[in-house]
Amino acid sequence: MSKPKLNRIKIVLIENNRKSKDLANHLGKTVSTVSRWCTNEAQPSIETLYEISKYLKVDIRELLVSTK
Repeated sequence: MSKPKLNRIKIVLIENNRKSKDLANHLGKTVSTVSRWCTNEAQPSIETLYEISKYLKVDIRELLVSTK
C-alpha cells in the first residue's frame, strides 16, 4: 500500500522554477530531507510549511493536497 500524498511541495517548486536544493539551503535542511518531503515519504512541520510558503511566495494551502 502506497503512502497518501499529503503535500504538493514538489509541484509548487516546479511551478515556481525553484530547485529542492535551493529550498534546502534556505531552510537549513539537508537535500535528502527536502527530497523526502517532495516524495511524500515524510512531512514537514506546520512551522516549516509556513517557511516554505514564504520562500515560494504562495499561500500555505497551495502546499497541501485538497481534501475536497
